[in-house]
Amino acid sequence: MALSDPLGDMLTRIRNGQSARKQVVISPASKLRSNVLEVLKREGFIRGYSTGEVRPGVSEVTIELKYQEGEPVIREIRRVSRPGRRVYAKIKDLPRVYNGLGIAILSTPRGVMSDNEARAANVGGEVLCQVF
Repeated sequence: MALSDPLGDMLTRIRNGQSARKQVVISPASKLRSNVLEVLKREGFIRGYSTGEVRPGVSEVTIELKYQEGEPVIREIRRVSRPGRRVYAKIKDLPRVYNGLGIAILSTPRGVMSDNEARAANVGGEVLCQVF
């Protein structure tokens, strides 16, 4: 069955995995998902991820979740721009998540990056999700 929102599916798998205290979560792979996971890894919200091929033409991503003193590092992860309602932000309108404690992940013309990186690069784009 085809998914209408693959990124939202991955975020839900991460959310459910952390509420169940899983160490590893598996999700189908795509370039967008890998780029979002790279930002989460760079910002310290997950330990890491790896891509493996299940069978020819079908890949999956194994996501290593991160915990600190038994509590999940990601307290809240939510999708902002959905297939039914796209949300775009100019550089001056980029959202601040919990006054800078969290991050917003954006899809920009220069690639997928966090809101801080987008401010430094002076680019706006589609706000994919917010993480705290």
